[in-house]
Amino acid sequence: MGRVEGKVALVTGAAGGIGGAIALRLAENGARGILTDVSEGGLAETAARITAATGAHAATHKHDV
Repeated sequence: MGRVEGKVALVTGAAGGIGGAIALRLAENGARGILTDVSEGGLAETAARITAATGAHAATHKHDV
């Protein structure tokens, strides 16, 4: 069990790079993800990676911070 087990994590810039890696790592440690970015395609890819790796669903929202 990770320190974030059962928590909700809001990750900005989650479509790729550091944000995508953070979103995946949080999900692997039990957090539920809310992913945001300006790239809908990238968000979909990150969410798919999270589901493939953990079986969990990650909510995605397109917006600019």
